[in-house]
Amino acid sequence: MVVRAEGTPCWADAMFTDVEGAKSFYGAVLGWTFGESATEYGDYTEAYADGGAVAAVVPPMPGQEGHSAWCLYLACADVSAAAERIRAHGGELLMEPMRVGDFGSMLLAREPSGVVFGLWQAGTHEGFEKVGEPGSYCWAEVYTRDPERADAFFTSVFGYDAKRMQDDAIDFKVYTLGPDTALGRMGMTDEFPPEVPPHILVYFAVPDCDAAVAKATERGGTLRFGPMDSPFGRFATLTDAQGAAFAVIDTTTTKGEVPTIGDAG
Repeated sequence: MVVRAEGTPCWADAMFTDVEGAKSFYGAVLGWTFGESATEYGDYTEAYADGGAVAAVVPPMPGQEGHSAWCLYLACADVSAAAERIRAHGGELLMEPMRVGDFGSMLLAREPSGVVFGLWQAGTHEGFEKVGEPGSYCWAEVYTRDPERADAFFTSVFGYDAKRMQDDAIDFKVYTLGPDTALGRMGMTDEFPPEVPPHILVYFAVPDCDAAVAKATERGGTLRFGPMDSPFGRFATLTDAQGAAFAVIDTTTTKGEVPTIGDAG
């Protein structure tokens, strides 16, 4: 069994009013194939990249129709204990701890600055079967208009160290677990339209960033930023045809020096 440290990204899914449309879009952009819908779990449908489970799509539950969005789940050893920590540090539970058959247990929460995320306590479903390979999860960043509150919450609940990236142009920190990086945290400036809520941006790895962007826009997606070269890879931010934001990154194409990461604080 894969044992992921508490707070490590371990799964991602999204609700789509048009599930078949989402499958067609991501199949073309990320090369995903899809399993059978699990009717007993609300037609939850897993996506695969080269045979490994990498994400899932699902129709909205009654009353939750609306804007589609990707949800990132963090690994958790005990969702009930984590729920108490979330409440104690000013977070809100959107879905109380719930067992999902033998697959595991989950909850959905919103931290004090407004970022929604999930927790997953693994059972037979251990989470991502591929990471960093084409079509799979690669990275994620917390986008918030209240960085201090977000930092205080995530470091308290998950034990992250928040280390500032030495770049005067942006307010960016890296949340680490020991020697491992877990998430990025970006402070949202006035350049972000007010209708863009705090969120977690999920990056999926692709072999060619520009080709992925072309496929996405051909199928109704919208390019929001990039493509841009960086020391970590060539990347772009998009929204899909149903409005869910995501990013693609080619980590084999890098440019520039990796910025210095400062001490925690």
